[in-house]
Amino acid sequence: MGSPARLRPYMNDNGPLILDGGLATELEAQGAHLQGDPLWSARLLHTNPQAIRDAHYRFLLSGADVITTATYQASVTGFISHLDLSSECARELLMSGVQLAKETAERFVSDSRPAGQRCPLVAGSVGPYGAFLLNGSEYTGAYAQDMTVEDLKVWHRPQVDCLAAAGADLIAFETIPSIKEAEALVELLREFPNSKAWLAFSCKDGKCISDGSLFTDAVQITNRSPQLVAVGLNCCSPALVEPLLDSAGSLLSPDMSWVVYPNSGEEWNSKQGWLTSEKASALIPELSRTWMKQGAALIGGCCRIGPAHIAELRQQLKGSSPASAV
Repeated sequence: MGSPARLRPYMNDNGPLILDGGLATELEAQGAHLQGDPLWSARLLHTNPQAIRDAHYRFLLSGADVITTATYQASVTGFISHLDLSSECARELLMSGVQLAKETAERFVSDSRPAGQRCPLVAGSVGPYGAFLLNGSEYTGAYAQDMTVEDLKVWHRPQVDCLAAAGADLIAFETIPSIKEAEALVELLREFPNSKAWLAFSCKDGKCISDGSLFTDAVQITNRSPQLVAVGLNCCSPALVEPLLDSAGSLLSPDMSWVVYPNSGEEWNSKQGWLTSEKASALIPELSRTWMKQGAALIGGCCRIGPAHIAELRQQLKGSSPASAV
């Protein structure tokens, strides 16, 4: 697979970049209690940064080329409200998400990679405004009806500023449910001309993002930005990926790639939690070759996808085990 121009500087070879999986999933597997926490995994930046380092490291050992910071549900406002921090300390804490990931990537290179091999990339995670609201609206985008594009830019600006200043290799705009929010992020990115990013939507079915807008329309909005290296989707069922990419394949800018990192495909029950299914979890490695043929150059997992799944994904797409990858 040839790599599109914007992504080429980040790639070692012609294969896709392997993303990590669900950071919160791995933290919870190691004993962290995150459900119901208004800061989710971002709280551990304050209370247990070593747990985040360890989770990043396990994904790198599994073969991930890109690790994503523990900042999805982080915000300067949220840190001030829930941790009683000053504005400056809140900024420093948010920036520490990038620093932890970079330190872990450098340690991984020092421990296991031959001299001259590229260091894994760090993607600074930016979740939707709905994640801050704690009402599930990150999967509907309903909040955007009462906000302007400028309102959304004002909300996201401090987080993007922190991640860019901390030196994230890429900004990861994740689980974006609203076409208006996508417009805001595309506009905001222009204020950080040295930053590159990807934008991943949350989607409700094989044609539409979560607010009901057509995925094709969402993709066309992202084509306005020369700073975006990829557009796609995350945290939806793996079964939705192929029809969504098919629907917009002719509209993707030739300089851009698809980014794809669905969840396990398992169902979430508000009373019982995740209804586990090994069959569902196996879908990502199984379907990933199809996504790659459709033009996906960044492929990984989201909720309920752990290091073992990422190792299987790497084996499927690169034909190498994590051990031989290092």
